[in-house]
Amino acid sequence: MKVLFLVGLGALFFAYFGDDNFDPASLQGARVLLTGASVGVGEELAYHYARLGSHLVLTAHTEALLQKVVGNCRKLGAPKVFYIAADMASPEVPEHVVQFALDKLGGLDYLVLNHLGAAPAGTRARSAQATRWLMQVNFLSYVQLTSSALPSLTDSKGSLVVVSSLLGRVPTSFSSPYSAAKFALDSFFGSLRRELDVQDVNVAITMCVLGLRDRASAAEGVRGVTRAKAAPGPKAALAVIRGSATRASGVFYPWRFHLLCLLRGWMPQPRAWFIRQELNITTPAAA
Repeated sequence: MKVLFLVGLGALFFAYFGDDNFDPASLQGARVLLTGASVGVGEELAYHYARLGSHLVLTAHTEALLQKVVGNCRKLGAPKVFYIAADMASPEVPEHVVQFALDKLGGLDYLVLNHLGAAPAGTRARSAQATRWLMQVNFLSYVQLTSSALPSLTDSKGSLVVVSSLLGRVPTSFSSPYSAAKFALDSFFGSLRRELDVQDVNVAITMCVLGLRDRASAAEGVRGVTRAKAAPGPKAALAVIRGSATRASGVFYPWRFHLLCLLRGWMPQPRAWFIRQELNITTPAAA
């Protein structure tokens, strides 16, 4: 067992620190629709794409923040940048956003799904109403955007990039609805990847497993509950771009998250002591 563990660890190290054949020139002129582009990892993704010469349509909930990001992208050299403020909690919005991008760019090479809705951590987030809202924003809108964009991505032999979370692979305390939405993403896009492969549809799907988002809303959602630190936005964004540009099936940032996911498969029932090490609580919460 120890030998297998060391071999697996070595393979992971090589995979993440070896040559991934990333060619920055491949993104010059690429047509990208990026959601959740106003803050955190999404904002940094927009800036990386701008530096690389991609054509961008950016969307997020807050128009003022989007306008700032658009201005910065233009300064960084993006040849085309458009934006549309959109609330993904509204079921009719995702299709409208994709149509806007198709009208502005003439097609899509990358659909980068990065937006999220964060409910406060804890028992108060378990209500049916909060769960419905989270599932619409964090799962159903992803499905709707994908369904609307897939014909264009099929024509361009493009890529679907899904920015998810460790909570979509390893459940933790006080995140039931949020974790459910992230697990749903992993299952949906994992199944879709197999369907596209069987149908010989050349659209890559890259699932990105990141740590706590480097943004105020994510930090606020778990304040006082977890000791986890946010992943640095620029580095996490670059990992997403490198992985998706090379059509990798998965990206883990930090890289040790891949090991955590493997360990969960080997030890699916972690002891309560280990779980409590990541939490700032001393007594169980009421059901």
